[in-house]
Amino acid sequence: MSEVVSLPVKPLIVIALGGNAILRAREKGTYNEQMANVSATSANLAKLVMGNFRVVITHGNGPQVGNLLIQHAAAQNQVPALPMDACGAQSQGQIGYMMQQTMRQHLRAAGSVVDVGTLVTQVEVDAADPAFAKPTKPVGPFYDAATAERMRSQGYCVIEDSGRGYRRVVPSPIPQHIVEINIVRALAKAGIVAIAAGGGGVPVVATEAGYKGVEAVIDKDMAGSLLAHELDADLFVVLTDVSRVCLHYKQPDQEELKSMSLSQAHRYLSEGHFAAGSMGPKVLACMKFIERGGKQAIITNPASILEAVKGEAGTVIY
Repeated sequence: MSEVVSLPVKPLIVIALGGNAILRAREKGTYNEQMANVSATSANLAKLVMGNFRVVITHGNGPQVGNLLIQHAAAQNQVPALPMDACGAQSQGQIGYMMQQTMRQHLRAAGSVVDVGTLVTQVEVDAADPAFAKPTKPVGPFYDAATAERMRSQGYCVIEDSGRGYRRVVPSPIPQHIVEINIVRALAKAGIVAIAAGGGGVPVVATEAGYKGVEAVIDKDMAGSLLAHELDADLFVVLTDVSRVCLHYKQPDQEELKSMSLSQAHRYLSEGHFAAGSMGPKVLACMKFIERGGKQAIITNPASILEAVKGEAGTVIY
């Protein structure tokens, strides 16, 4: 039985957008394609704002950062290539620009004067995180064997990737703290729709001289979970391409879940229902939010978000 928590007046919702909100399967990734997808998603998110909710948005950036790395690699003989953390910051600006423009259009069309703003956000990771000793996340272009060997001699970690060539791999450390959390909190308190920690945030480590960027990838759902926790959000929502989490997904005995407790989520994970490269990270991020004291989390798709926060759609984790 679901134990949906009653939300206060003007509740704060942190929403983590999946990749399909920006770029969908079989698309080339043109600017117009991405803008159309973002606009469709923004139309659904604007309904929340019009429904008297305060909203903070975070998002993925994998394809966008990947494209930037490819562009930098292709032009490095003409223009100095930028490090990965700088590319992450660039992608935050690009996606934030598309989101704040389209959100503003939909809000103004509905008669709202609520403002929307993007914050380039750093997320602190631990320099001693074991992930740095074992990079696992493929990024950037594919290389031939000779180039891969040359890159290894330069200190990069390069692996063979599924028979398609060789790629760099970087660490995926656990997010520890949203550096600009006080700014995000102030924006949310003022009723401004804040877009923050995009792509999991720009990963940084603390040094005696201050924060320093590192070449790594932070899981965007885990960063969103941390953002929701540090904001003391009333609700954490993860948007994906299905309306509800399912057991036995795409099997004859598929079962949609309207809700699951924390203990049930642990059991389903241990039974292998949620794949590591698919629903697993989303469920784990929601579980982490609840474990840290969060009231409830929801997994659903963009079209169902308004109904989901009313308890009429999606999968509630409590």
